[in-house]
Amino acid sequence: MLLSRTAVVLAVTALGLASCGSSSGSGGSKKALNGDVSPRAFTSCGASCNGVIDGAAYKIEMPTTWNGTLLLWSHGYRTAIPAPPDFAPVNTAADDAPSAGAAQALLAKGYALAGSAYATNGWAVQDGVKAGEQLRDLFLRNVGKPRRTYVWGASLGGLITELISEKHPDWVSGAAPECGAVAGTTENLDGALAIAYMVKTLIDPTLKITNYASSQESVAAFAQAAKAVEKTAADVAGGGTAKVVAIATIAHLATQTKTYDGHDAVSGISAKAEAIITDLGFSTFGQQEFATRVGGQGLDISGVDLGAAVTDADRQTVKSYGGDLDALLKTLKDGVRPEVDSAARDKAKAQGETTGKVTHPTVTLHDEQDPLVIPQNERVLGDRFFATKSTGELTQLFTKPPATYAAPAPYGAGHCNFTDTEQTGLIATLDGWVRTGVKATPATAVKLFEQPTGLDPTYYPLPFPLQKQ
Repeated sequence: MLLSRTAVVLAVTALGLASCGSSSGSGGSKKALNGDVSPRAFTSCGASCNGVIDGAAYKIEMPTTWNGTLLLWSHGYRTAIPAPPDFAPVNTAADDAPSAGAAQALLAKGYALAGSAYATNGWAVQDGVKAGEQLRDLFLRNVGKPRRTYVWGASLGGLITELISEKHPDWVSGAAPECGAVAGTTENLDGALAIAYMVKTLIDPTLKITNYASSQESVAAFAQAAKAVEKTAADVAGGGTAKVVAIATIAHLATQTKTYDGHDAVSGISAKAEAIITDLGFSTFGQQEFATRVGGQGLDISGVDLGAAVTDADRQTVKSYGGDLDALLKTLKDGVRPEVDSAARDKAKAQGETTGKVTHPTVTLHDEQDPLVIPQNERVLGDRFFATKSTGELTQLFTKPPATYAAPAPYGAGHCNFTDTEQTGLIATLDGWVRTGVKATPATAVKLFEQPTGLDPTYYPLPFPLQKQ
């Protein structure tokens, strides 16, 4: 499922709004169609505008000459508690773009940038939607009315982006979720719990995977699980390696990571182990925060057929490491799965589920080798889009890493591992579609993605694994 070494959440305190000055921006005010890119007049706070709305810090940056388009950013998951060193620390800052390089490039092209922290850290989907809505309203009151508003965001922010997009067809002109958990809350977090269950059942029976008494206990469980996976992965003769391969195979996890390119057996096993450990963050200290949010054990893997998506090729892969995938699947089938709190489950379902009802151009971007928010999230969103017969349009883009690389991977492997040029290319693709009315495709996007990039116009993800049958 999902939680990354680089993953995320946040919390901000204090109240108040930034006081905006009244210096005038450049540009005319001629009435625009979608295709108009004439300069847009605005009231500016100077080079940037910062403040706090309902406990969430926000940041707005304006270009010298505004092209009339607002990019409204939603950041990814931020941990609610001090996490292990490999994971992102608690963060209370506002982001208005995925990176400083992307922000500067977009400002140079005339885009206005705005982004907000959320009132809480953790799986703060509803807080993220609210923060985006409030920041957009503040922008209208204090800066100006955009001709076009594009919502975009990464990881958990990709889910938030899609939810804002579906909720507000009245003012969203286009959407660009990056590496988004767009299959929704329960699919992703249930998937994380399934991986923890497999680790407990096949590797470490003493591992506690639900109902933590405290955040400290959940962090300790993560440390125990990570150590057990690393030790087991190295146990070739004792069958441990095959178990790690089986878990990664059943869950369709990444075969390359930012650290390991998978070019040989050792690198491949290391990549699979790292992907499992990455996911265990969400299924331990991430899950503990989520249980606090929904009032109990709201994740459910009781109806998940862990063998539903495996193939003969998967069986052969596990066999090549000395294991029997069918025997391991029987062990998993016979194991005792966590009980579900029905009231907490109802609240879990209300934390953010996408419908696929797209009413305007939407372009998604995903790493093919994302170990946390697996690219099959896009398959779920696409299936929902076609099932609802949406009136809008959807184009899904994917990036692949080089076959070999010296760590860290330059792009395509690791959670949300994109270059600045890939992120500006995403916006260029969406913007061209909105302004011209000509649908973007993977083939046309190639012309807009500058190097370096791993854009792969031929990729299509497998179905989402670990779903209820």
